[in-house]
Amino acid sequence: MKDKDAKSRRSARLQTPTDLGSAATKDVSAALNLLLADTFALYLKTKNFHWHVSGPHFRDYHLLLDEQADQIYATTDPIAERVRKVGGSTLRSIGQISRLQRVKDNDAEYVTPLDMIAELREDNLAFAARLREAHAVCDEYGDVASASLIEVWIDEAERRAWFLFETTRVRGE
Repeated sequence: MKDKDAKSRRSARLQTPTDLGSAATKDVSAALNLLLADTFALYLKTKNFHWHVSGPHFRDYHLLLDEQADQIYATTDPIAERVRKVGGSTLRSIGQISRLQRVKDNDAEYVTPLDMIAELREDNLAFAARLREAHAVCDEYGDVASASLIEVWIDEAERRAWFLFETTRVRGE
């Protein structure tokens, strides 16, 4: 009897109570899981550039990218927890992240510091746009808690893009 109970618990679906409804759970969870995959991809790309940056502005770029990577990583748990709070199931593997991510990897052996900064600037702007898309899904279902968190993440992504832009500006531009 105990073995049967243990087996049924292992195969039982996660049934987090929510008043959002099944369509909201499905659509909001899907939107948030896409964001989560992008967040992990953007985090790793930012850390990759942090680890491999070189040149005369090494220290400034190295510290900036580390700070930005930390901020990006800090959103992963709140995103995943929102998925669970609305009754969904979240990402389970690196493979799933790679299938869902929309942030393009950069596996180049060498990337110039200015190209790193420009690429991350564009990635953060695109990420902000995707956050807005997810916000619209949350608005559609009245998920104000997820929408509220997303608003903060939009501001953070825009701030990262702004810092990356300003970092590469030349006098007179």
